[in-house]
Amino acid sequence: MEAALKEAELALKEREVPVGAVVVLGDRIIGRGHNQVERFRDPTAHAEIIAIGAATRSLGVPRLTGASIYTTMEPCPMCAGAIVHARLSRLVFGCADEKGGYCGSLGNIPDDPRLNHRVAISSGVMETECGALLSDFFATLRARSR
Repeated sequence: MEAALKEAELALKEREVPVGAVVVLGDRIIGRGHNQVERFRDPTAHAEIIAIGAATRSLGVPRLTGASIYTTMEPCPMCAGAIVHARLSRLVFGCADEKGGYCGSLGNIPDDPRLNHRVAISSGVMETECGALLSDFFATLRARSR
């Protein structure tokens, strides 16, 4: 999760919503990503999507069976779907997203028994640090808009 937090800090420096993600296979990080929605003007440029893409390119395969993804915030429905489609084995996230998270908060795509693949989920890992980064970002944004 520390590596995912470093990715989130990169997003913060780029004035993006500070979310970071890493994909791990064994003891090796095979993909990294942080939010780049504003940079690319692309609503799909979430940390998880970028990290999954980097991981599949690094291995030269379209599926990541046996790999885990660590992300600082609970994934949205799009990212949760990508995690399932990439066949990741495990999702670990820091803080919940009560307004948009779809890995326990509003629903649970990765653990939906109706889908052809299920992902083990662990939440609350470094929750305080992950949540503080986001809270500080949005507090600063609100203060600037006054």
